[in-house]
Amino acid sequence: MPDEQELDGGNASGRVVRIGDTVRKACTDNTPAVHGYVAALRSAGVDAPRPLGRDDEGRQMVEYVPGRLAIDELPLDQGALRRVGRMVRAIHDASETIPLPTAESWDTLLPAPEAPELVCHNDLAPWNMVIGDRWVFIDWDGAGPSTRLWDLAYSAQSFSSLVDGEPVADAAARLRHFVDGYGADATLRAQLPTAMARRTAAMHELLRSSVDTGREPWATMFAEGHGAFWRDTAGYVARHREAWADALSGPSAPSAP
Repeated sequence: MPDEQELDGGNASGRVVRIGDTVRKACTDNTPAVHGYVAALRSAGVDAPRPLGRDDEGRQMVEYVPGRLAIDELPLDQGALRRVGRMVRAIHDASETIPLPTAESWDTLLPAPEAPELVCHNDLAPWNMVIGDRWVFIDWDGAGPSTRLWDLAYSAQSFSSLVDGEPVADAAARLRHFVDGYGADATLRAQLPTAMARRTAAMHELLRSSVDTGREPWATMFAEGHGAFWRDTAGYVARHREAWADALSGPSAPSAP
């Protein structure tokens, strides 16, 4: 048996290990479709960990991408925020070319909006991005039907560090850089402040309601402090919607290539 190195994370996917240049973790009902989605993104030019099938124990295998997690680099500077914004835009644009499954055929792990329009990662956040020789989003297990706005709201809020206790002016400036990097149009910019408030509230509600139903891993995550984090974050994002709207108003500044 090759040496297994336990990796951090895996809140929603259980134990995650590295063996050589691969990551191994349990399969879900969505795994075949998720691997197909990631393969299609790679064919469209998006860099993502290469799906490698299953090992002898039935675990899914994906390419291991070396580097450090973006969450350990927060707050990101202007250049990094714009770069990540461009990465999210590339994923969304490529996803528009991939057939959308019915929501009923997909086991949704994370809060999903009504009327999905494309498949999204659904957790494009600093804890799922590796920074190294390559900048790559990892952990695609939560991918599924969503919308561009819903997915962007989550990534913009998390990468811009719109969290309770952050100086509002600094957070608003980071948000502007991220959204400028994405190249959002006037409609998306106008919708984002409310969408970010709804998305963070939905994350808190997922965790809170899971305590009542016993749904894991969310019930345990709620007890471990994730519930309080998303409650406070949702309140912060909602209270300062006007500041986010002001930051996003007007023409976007050109994004460096």
